[in-house]
Amino acid sequence: MQCGFIGLGMLGARMARQVMGAGHALKVFDLDDAAVEKLVARGATGAASVAQAASEVDVLITCLPSPEASMKVMTGADGALDAMHEGSCWIEMSTTDVKEMIRLAELAAEQGIGVLECPATGGVHRAARGEMTLLVGGDEALFKRHVSLLEALSGQLVYMGKLGNASLIKVITNLLCLVDLAAMGEALMLAKRGGLDLGKCYEAIIASSGSSREFEDWAPVILNGSLNTGFTTNLGLKDLGFVTELGRNLEVPLQLATLVEQMFTASRERYGGDAWTAHVVKMMEDDAGETLRAPGFAEVIPEE
Repeated sequence: MQCGFIGLGMLGARMARQVMGAGHALKVFDLDDAAVEKLVARGATGAASVAQAASEVDVLITCLPSPEASMKVMTGADGALDAMHEGSCWIEMSTTDVKEMIRLAELAAEQGIGVLECPATGGVHRAARGEMTLLVGGDEALFKRHVSLLEALSGQLVYMGKLGNASLIKVITNLLCLVDLAAMGEALMLAKRGGLDLGKCYEAIIASSGSSREFEDWAPVILNGSLNTGFTTNLGLKDLGFVTELGRNLEVPLQLATLVEQMFTASRERYGGDAWTAHVVKMMEDDAGETLRAPGFAEVIPEE
């Protein structure tokens, strides 16, 4: 197929490489010219604008940092929807607001453009290995028509049903991983103050009922000190904002989510929004006057 890809950040660039690896022709656009050039060097065609990336494609994939960015890309001046042809498909991989996802899909439908929401979960390192999980929402027949492309992007597909469902479950999964990050900081601090070897603690926890995918991936970069989760505090707070808004809308009391949002807000105030999410653990270290370090752990989560 002829594909377009807009949004070549840490996740998007890796997913775009998977599209090319599956043999599809690819046009790419990003506000960062260097990100475009890296993909062009791998065989993609660089687009000069959103409209150019979206024109004459069978599928347009977007992977953007916020609902506002998606709205601007799809419906703004030089917007993608006006450039796409009837019968093409927009695949939205961004983590976005459920209502906004449905609104944009309705606008696309008016122009005969199919829409699948496919937020990715698993971390950028899994994206590089083609092991991301894609949570898919939208028309089932449209999903089946594009399943081979989606399989090339992921290690697992979970079809969630109607449009909006995938965006909702993605926000829920991000709630769980960010709560886990705060909890692992407290757990490791208890271990440190209790005199335990933190390297041995990591070994014990991943072999126990207390383990999780996030602990296995993120505790090593805490113990190394790089704190490089590949996920910024601003993005974490965006997702937590979706969660707490959903809680209000659905009348679900979210005491834990609200507390964790407050912790990440305090972390952003201290270290900045571009700091990795694991700075919420550094905040615990600074407040306790302890560092959570152990030898032998990598600075980044391996991509191979």
